[in-house]
Amino acid sequence: METERWVYCSHSGRNKEQEQEVIQWIEEVLGEKLPNQPYEDVLKDGVVLCNLINKIAPGSVKKIQTKGTNFQLMENVQRFQAAIKSYGVPQEEIFQTADLFERRNIPQVTLCIYALGRITQKHPEYTGPRLGPKMADENKREFTEAQLRAHEGELNLQMGYNKGASQSGQGGFGNTRHM
Repeated sequence: METERWVYCSHSGRNKEQEQEVIQWIEEVLGEKLPNQPYEDVLKDGVVLCNLINKIAPGSVKKIQTKGTNFQLMENVQRFQAAIKSYGVPQEEIFQTADLFERRNIPQVTLCIYALGRITQKHPEYTGPRLGPKMADENKREFTEAQLRAHEGELNLQMGYNKGASQSGQGGFGNTRHM
């Protein structure tokens, strides 16, 4: 029974702690409590997502449908996706509309929101709460030509130099040892 549960968890790929962190971050950014519903239901119609990007980068999404047909609500999700792409979230980290709307890949939705949280760190005008780890600052190093050449006289042990050691007498793989 234990393995069945493991297979299910690994297959679903969902991380409840990350989802909870995303919800808390959105609540902190928006300054309001979200409805106590399943994670994907809170985000599904795109209204919360559009409000989120508008709070981070005001005016990103001009029109938000608060009610309407599934098609109209899916447009919210698409507007959010376009807005975060222009904000700097890489295309490969942005989920497909069906990932959220049809619950095809909820972990991708979570990763996308984490990516948005990460990108806010590149925008000095954003001073709101953080999501995820702090991005590393670039640590550019300059080396002189002499520093770059300093190792050339040394023998690299990865290149096969073994100071006369050999494997003779070791026996091949699968051979029995003679005592």
